[in-house]
Order: sequence, then C-alpha cells, then structure tokens
Amino acid sequence: MSAVVLRDMRTRFFNHGLGFLVVSIWPLGHMAGLLVIYHLTGRKAPVGQSINIFFATGLIPTLAFMYVSRFMSLSLIANRPLFGFPVVKVIDVMMARAFLEIVAAVITMTIMIVILYIVGDDPAPYDPEQAVLAYLATLLFAVGIGSLVGVLVMFFEFFVTIYALLMIAVYISSGTLFLASALPDTLSIPLSWNPIFQCTEWMRSAYFEGYDTRLLGKEYLVAVGLSSLCLGLFLERVFRRKMSEG
Repeated sequence: MSAVVLRDMRTRFFNHGLGFLVVSIWPLGHMAGLLVIYHLTGRKAPVGQSINIFFATGLIPTLAFMYVSRFMSLSLIANRPLFGFPVVKVIDVMMARAFLEIVAAVITMTIMIVILYIVGDDPAPYDPEQAVLAYLATLLFAVGIGSLVGVLVMFFEFFVTIYALLMIAVYISSGTLFLASALPDTLSIPLSWNPIFQCTEWMRSAYFEGYDTRLLGKEYLVAVGLSSLCLGLFLERVFRRKMSEG
C-alpha cells in the first residue's frame, strides 16, 4: 500500500511528487471561481452574515465527495498494470487511493479556512463537533461510493462517463448554491434524498445557530455511507481474483 501511495503521488501530475499538490489546488480553484462570480453579481447570503461562509459550507463537503469518489473510481483501472505483481492486491490500490484523496481533501479544506481568515471572515463553526462529524460522514460516503464505482468500472469502463454525468446532477441538487429550506416541500423533500444534500445541510447546521434542520437526516447519510462501503468491499472480495487476473 505504501508503494502504491508513492507511485500515485509521483505519477498523478508532472511525474513528480510535488505534483500531488495540484490535487488539492484544483477544487480550491473551483471554490474560488464560484465565490468571485457571486461577489461580482452582488449576491447576498441567504443565511448568516457572510456569503463566503455560506458557500464554503456547501462547497467544501460537496467537492470533497466529488473529487474523492471520482478519483477513487478510477484507481483500479488506472493501476491495473500493478496487478501483475502478486504482492499487490486490489484492496491495496483502493485503500491507497482513498488515503491520498482524503489527505488532499483535508489540505484543500485547511487552505480554504486560512483564506477565509485572510479575507476577514470567521470560519469557526458554531458547533465544532458537528462540523467534524459532518465532514467525516462526507468522507465515509465518498470512500464508499468510490470503492463501489471503482469495482464496477473494472468490468464496465463506460460507467466512468455515466458517473461523471451523474455528478453534475448531484452537484446541482446538493443544496450548495441555494438555501434548501426556502424551497417548497414539493422540491425540498425530494432533494433531501440526495446524500450530498445531507452533507451540506449537516455542515451548515454546525455553522449557523438556529439553522432549519427539518430536512436533515444524519442517520440516513451514515447508513448510506456504510452500506455503499460494505457493498464496495463485498464486490471487491467476490471479484478480487478476476480483477487481479485482468
């Protein structure tokens, strides 16, 4: 697993270990671009005092899920040549990529917090414990889906494209760019079935005192995350030999 981690770090960008920093900077650029656009259009925060904090509390969990699960879904097919070495197991590649993506996501979040401090915002949550739990639940779900999709892609490569398109729908319905509680029930309740929507709501409930949590289902998010991870690991175990043999 350590060898796979080092290989991924060196080959991801520029054939150099420092290229791994791009993995963290890429989603950060995504966040910065959206915040600049909303500032230029004069958009106000629908809850709280800072538009930066409002969008950051949505973008950080949403992009963490998207990037972690997306790169994990490509981990097995991208490292398929390694399975020619008997010492390298499928689970090694999956967990190595999960470790790297989680590290990158934490670096991104840390840099974002520092930037918010620099521009004069206070990124400290109202309830730090719930903010940490919300982020951990997001990473659990991301690793679970990434593992599951990674196994499926080994047998159906076209699923990479399907998953990328699905991420667009997930992003739009995640509640990142709007206040879900302000929508009518006919829209907000169906949106609440999106686990990433739950990640956003959980994070914002930790940041804004008195936040409307009628759509928040913490148990639902954790259950879906654990279920997807168990299913992904189960499929990896069942098809381990076939994937190793190519």
